[in-house]
Amino acid sequence: MPELQGLIVGLLAGILMGIVSEIGYQIGIFKSSLFIIDGSFVTNILGVKGNRGKVYTFGIPLHLITSMVFGGVYKSMTDLLNWNPHAVWILTSYSIILWLSMVLVALPISGQGFLGKKGGRFAWLEQLLLHIVYGTGLWLVLLII
Repeated sequence: MPELQGLIVGLLAGILMGIVSEIGYQIGIFKSSLFIIDGSFVTNILGVKGNRGKVYTFGIPLHLITSMVFGGVYKSMTDLLNWNPHAVWILTSYSIILWLSMVLVALPISGQGFLGKKGGRFAWLEQLLLHIVYGTGLWLVLLII
C-alpha cells in the first residue's frame, strides 16, 4: 500500500502547506495564497467569473489533489528506486524540483507570470518557503506513518 501511504502523506503535507500559505496571506506576510492561485487558475480555465467564494471552492480541492499526487509520486519513486524516503537529501531535491516546477511552469501557466511576478516581486521566495514547508511536512508525516 505504498501508493495509498504516499497519497496520505502528500495530503497531510499539502494541508500544512496550504494553512501556512493562507495564514501568511491573511496576515500580510505573503502577497498571494496557494488557494487563490489554484482557484483562479480553475475559474479562468472554466471561463467562470471568479468571486472569492468560487476561487476558494475550486482552489482548496485542486491544491489538496495536487499535493496528494506529488506525495504519491514521491513515495512511489523512492520505493521503485529502493531509496530511503526519509533521506533529507532526497526530500530536499524533490522539494527543489517541485519549487522550480511551480515558479517556472505552474505560475506562468496559471497567469501569475514568470516566477509568479504578478503575485509580487518576492513570489519566488514565498513559493520556496512554502515548498520547504511541504518537504518538511512530507518528512514529518513519513516518520509517523
